[in-house]
Amino acid sequence: MMRIGQSIDIHQLVENRKLILGGVEIPYEKGLKGHSDADVLLHAIIESIIGAMGLGDIGKHFPDTDPRYKGISSMILLEHTYEMMKKEGYTIGNIDSIIMCEEPKMAPHIMQMRQNVAEVLHCDITQVNIKATRGEKLGFVGRKEGIVSQSVVLLNKEGL
Repeated sequence: MMRIGQSIDIHQLVENRKLILGGVEIPYEKGLKGHSDADVLLHAIIESIIGAMGLGDIGKHFPDTDPRYKGISSMILLEHTYEMMKKEGYTIGNIDSIIMCEEPKMAPHIMQMRQNVAEVLHCDITQVNIKATRGEKLGFVGRKEGIVSQSVVLLNKEGL
C-alpha cells in the first residue's frame, strides 16, 4: 500500500534569527520567525509525512504552544516523525520538495539538505529531491519578506 501526503509551510523573514533550511545554517542577514528553529523546508516535509499517514498535521504533534518545542531543531522533529513512520510501518518511497525564496541562493546548500533528510529518514539520498525557485520580485517572497516551502511524499507500507 502506498500513501501520498503534501504540505506547504510559510515563515516570515526577520532580523536577529538564524536562517536554517533542511537542517543547514545558511549565512544571511535574516532568519525565519517561529516557535522552533522555523525550518520551513523540514516543516513541510514533516507535515507531508504526517498527512500521508492520516495522523493530522504538524501542529497536532508539535504544537507551538508547547514550551518543549521552543527553539528546538526541526531535525529533532523530523527524527520524531521518522519514529511515528516506523511505528505505523511505513518507509519513504520518495520526497519532492521546493523552497521559494528570493535570496539567498539555495543551490550551494541543497546537497547537504538532501543528505540531512535522507539520513534522518533512513532512506537513500536519491529518494529525496529538493529544489528552489525565486519569487521574481513578486509577492512577499519576491519582496524578501518570507520563505515558502512545499513538499510531497510517497510512503510505502512495509511488507505489502
